[in-house]
Amino acid sequence: METLSAEAVADYDGLEDWRVVRATLRTSFATGSFAVGSRLVGRIAQIADELNHHPDLTLRYPDVQVVTTSHDAGGLTERDVTLARRISELARQEEVRAEPSGCSALEIAIDALDRDAVLPFWRAVLAYDDVPGDADALTDPQGRHPDVWFQQMDAERPQRNRIHLDVDVPRDVAEARIQAALDAGGVMVSDGHAPAFWVLADVEGNEACVCTAFGRAPSA
Repeated sequence: METLSAEAVADYDGLEDWRVVRATLRTSFATGSFAVGSRLVGRIAQIADELNHHPDLTLRYPDVQVVTTSHDAGGLTERDVTLARRISELARQEEVRAEPSGCSALEIAIDALDRDAVLPFWRAVLAYDDVPGDADALTDPQGRHPDVWFQQMDAERPQRNRIHLDVDVPRDVAEARIQAALDAGGVMVSDGHAPAFWVLADVEGNEACVCTAFGRAPSA
């Protein structure tokens, strides 16, 4: 099944409640109570079974967070667009408000001179699984903790950290997040790959990347 780029998904109508973060569509519904959230989750489950396409749901006291992607295709597909539209329609019926701009995802990036040598250690110590279709990443099978991504280095770079954080945010909040980091004393290391990612650092040189799903090629 063909996957969709973030730019292609952004052109669809009916996805105002959603944001593309990494290879997922995400949103949060402000339910205001556990009872309303539970009812919303139950109705989403019915739609998911009807479409045979199941999102990840997180039920909390004030909100319900929803994440959908097509795992078998390795990214977003028409199935996710259809599911997201149906869930938005359901939320309107329940009179709950979508708050998608706060959605984000966190990934730990490790620079490795020999990726194949270090990855098994991290797989074992974290009890993580391989990411289907991505030989450079590991994922928490319980979905609780950040993915770990291994970047193959051509040569040692002692002037920089070997581990940094990738903070994936919606495209429409990236610039504000970057500016907040700069206002807090950070520095811009590189914006040459924007809008895919910007490299920032604190005053001691510890790096973090603010990333979006835009400016990247979709999965095959």
